[in-house]
Amino acid sequence: MKKVYLVGAGPGDPGLITVKALELIKKADVIIYDRLVSKDLLKHAKEGAELIYVGKREGRHSFTQEEINKLLLEKAEEGRIVVRLKGGDPFVLGRGGEEAMVLVKAGIDYEVVPGVTSAIAAPAAAGIPLTDRRYASSFAVVTGQEEPGKKERLDYGAIGTDTIVLLMGVSNLGRIVEDLMRTRSRDTPVAIIERGTTEDQRVITSTLGEVVEKAREMGVRPPAVIVVGDVVRLREILGK
Repeated sequence: MKKVYLVGAGPGDPGLITVKALELIKKADVIIYDRLVSKDLLKHAKEGAELIYVGKREGRHSFTQEEINKLLLEKAEEGRIVVRLKGGDPFVLGRGGEEAMVLVKAGIDYEVVPGVTSAIAAPAAAGIPLTDRRYASSFAVVTGQEEPGKKERLDYGAIGTDTIVLLMGVSNLGRIVEDLMRTRSRDTPVAIIERGTTEDQRVITSTLGEVVEKAREMGVRPPAVIVVGDVVRLREILGK
């Protein structure tokens, strides 16, 4: 039976992958993987498995999304066990839904294996609970980078949750902060977590009014998770 597994690899620390995801990596004939997938996970692939890197980064793609879609269909048609290995969770601010739609239209079965998203794991690793009954009862996970040419752009200032978690927001930080300061104090705490959950994790804390300049001074680079809200204050106690 033709089938593709859309598998979440977790937030970066290979130890945070799910048992089911690891089992699929071990038995896959083909693994099509992204840039943020830990290379340690690929060591579990069986001998002879075909490993295909399709990673994307700002301004440079090894494969376009259309090419990835075509590759999924081609490998599935070969009747082999195909694992599409994606950083974090396949359906959280990724292209998992688009890839699933392509498979459905082609009549190819698929299964989603959820993964631990960096939107939750990176703040936790930095000592920042996204909710806390003293500071925050709600949070939103939001993209920091929208599709080019989109007619209606996201208004970050209109997001009403206590905590905002931004993925892929480093290059757009200036505009995001400008939006947020229309409705939030310039003293609102902000944390930027680079390479969360990995040995290279770095956490930078600031405020809305100063975070753009501080990020520039500190040379912040993706991948990074940005957390906005009073819960960031808890890092002073809980952070390691």
